[in-house]
Amino acid sequence: MSTRRSSRTFTRPLSAAAGALALTTLITAACSRDSTSPSGPQTISGPSQPIGSGTMAGYATLDADGRVTSIGVALSDSALLNLPTTPPPGMPGTMYDIPLPQVAKAVGFDHVFLGWNPLGHDPVQVYGLPHFDFHFYKVSSATQGGISPADSQFAAKLAHRPADQFVPPSYMQLPGGIPFMGAHWVDTTSPELAPPPSNSVFTRTFMYGSYDGHFIFYEPMITKTEIEAARNRVPSIASLPIKVPASYETPGLYPTSYSIAYDASAKVYRIALDGLVSRQ
Repeated sequence: MSTRRSSRTFTRPLSAAAGALALTTLITAACSRDSTSPSGPQTISGPSQPIGSGTMAGYATLDADGRVTSIGVALSDSALLNLPTTPPPGMPGTMYDIPLPQVAKAVGFDHVFLGWNPLGHDPVQVYGLPHFDFHFYKVSSATQGGISPADSQFAAKLAHRPADQFVPPSYMQLPGGIPFMGAHWVDTTSPELAPPPSNSVFTRTFMYGSYDGHFIFYEPMITKTEIEAARNRVPSIASLPIKVPASYETPGLYPTSYSIAYDASAKVYRIALDGLVSRQ
C-alpha cells in the first residue's frame, strides 16, 4: 500500500499475461528450478534481479504431483542490506516489478509489484515503519499500468466495489485509491488498528486490492524488521491465515495463508501466498 504513485524500477518491459499453457509443458520450460528429485516437490523461479546488495526473484512451489501450492518472492539474505534510505523525490517508496514464472501465470497470478518504503507511508501513525508491500497481481502489468488518473473514469472505477459475496469478512475498502495500484482493503480487526490501550505496533498485515469492481491483488505488508526476524526464528517460518470470501468471481487457485520464512540452505528470505486451493 502507498498513498501516491511510487517510483517504479522495472527490469523488464510491461507485457500482457502470457497465455495459459499446459502445466506439464511449463514445468519443463526454460526456467530455473530447485528440487530434490524429479518426482518430489520443486521450486520454479523466475528471473533474478538486483535489490539492495542482493537479488530477488518470483517463484512457484509445486508438490510431487505437479500442483502449484504456493507463489512467492525470494530475497537473498543480502537483499535487505544497503536499501535506499530515502524514497525518490516526491514518492513514498521505490517500486519493483517482479516477474513470476510461467507456471504461476497459468494458475492466475501474473507478477508481483514490490514496494520498499524506507519511511513507511500514510497513515504514518500506523504504517510509518520501514516496510515492504508485496502486491501479488492477478492482472497483467499492462492492465495494472492502465490504473491511471488519465482515465476519465478513474475515480469511478476506484469506487466501484466488488460484489459483497466476494469481500472477505471484516474487510473495509479505504477511501480513494492509488494510481497504478488500485483501491486497498484493510482488515478492520488487524491488531495495529485496535484502539488504545492495545497499542499494538504494526509488524505485518494482509490487504486486498480492487479496481472497477474486481479484486486484482493480494498484499502481505511486512516490516523489514519482521522479515529479518525470520532468520533467528524457531521454526524459521511464520504462517498466517488469510481471511477469504464466501465465493470468488472467477474459478482458479486462491491462497488461504501467507508466510514469512528464512531458508537457511538457500540463504534466502521467502514471502509467499500459501495453501493455494481450487475454487469454482
